[in-house]
Amino acid sequence: MSEFPDRLRRERVTIDQMIALYCREQHASPDGLCPDCVSLQEYTHQRLEKCVFGAEKPTCANCPVHCYRADMRAKVREVMRYAGPRMLLRHPVLTVRHLLDGRRAAPKLIRRAKPQDR
Repeated sequence: MSEFPDRLRRERVTIDQMIALYCREQHASPDGLCPDCVSLQEYTHQRLEKCVFGAEKPTCANCPVHCYRADMRAKVREVMRYAGPRMLLRHPVLTVRHLLDGRRAAPKLIRRAKPQDR
């Protein structure tokens, strides 16, 4: 994770904290995350690592590229819907930074031209 730009590292920490909060309060997992939440967390890490925008990545809500599978997108929405309002009390700095990041405009995605067969 050390090669991650600060912005992506912060986004990773934010989603990890949201998943942990959700799992602790919804799944009553006494020993960290339940297996479903571990797989969701790993999936979010993979998606962040492969983001086409890199350090210029907008928040997922503002992103023109929807890289999450439909089932995982639904799970992340559920987590964010529950944990988002509660994050302000538990992790106020992360929450404010995430809200500020959400105000950034999404960068334009430059499409690469496909090589033409000759």
